[in-house]
Amino acid sequence: MMKLFIGNKAYSSWSLRGWLACKLSGLPFEEVVVPLYDEAWEKRREGDEFAPSSGKVPILWDGDDIVVWDSLAIIEYLNEKTGGDQFWPTDPAARAMARSMAAEMHSSFAALRREHSMNIRQIYEAVPPSEAVAQDIARIMQLWAQARARHGGEGDFLFGAFGAADVMFAPVVTRFITYQLPVARFAQAYMHAVIAHPWMQEWIGGAQAEEWVIDKFESPPQTV
Repeated sequence: MMKLFIGNKAYSSWSLRGWLACKLSGLPFEEVVVPLYDEAWEKRREGDEFAPSSGKVPILWDGDDIVVWDSLAIIEYLNEKTGGDQFWPTDPAARAMARSMAAEMHSSFAALRREHSMNIRQIYEAVPPSEAVAQDIARIMQLWAQARARHGGEGDFLFGAFGAADVMFAPVVTRFITYQLPVARFAQAYMHAVIAHPWMQEWIGGAQAEEWVIDKFESPPQTV
């Protein structure tokens, strides 16, 4: 059975992506939650199971010799392992757009990540976002609108059915909700569909049950 190491469910956005990818694969996997930044963190991340990723999560082991780290790499590995029809749209144009959006999410939106870290247990009072975050939000709205208009069809998600692009943007949805960030009206339905998805509800339930609190991720946003 595969083994997936993840961080705290309340805070670890990349862990959420890796976990959702495993759920989407339909393959059985063992989930191992590793509390981030506790007293044993530095020693734990030096262990053999974390060595290939330099101590970062998520990290997926498939048996004793196959290891995959980085959420997008996990998505692609599991896509291949399941025959290539679980994660990306079948239509070539939709698939090209979905992969491009996932890659942009992987490498961009630094201001949103930096100023609004994931905290799935909180909803803070809304404050105006910084100019840099507002630009990130505008780009995300543009991407979501194009995906829904071109390839959403009658489904609730970016490309109709829940897929890899939704996996990549799921933590963004939680950030928008946690910090009550301003989004386009059309985005509300998509965000509701993501949060209401049974896998997201399972993750949120796990986050609510966690006992760990990391103070640096519990600070509400400041007025700009």
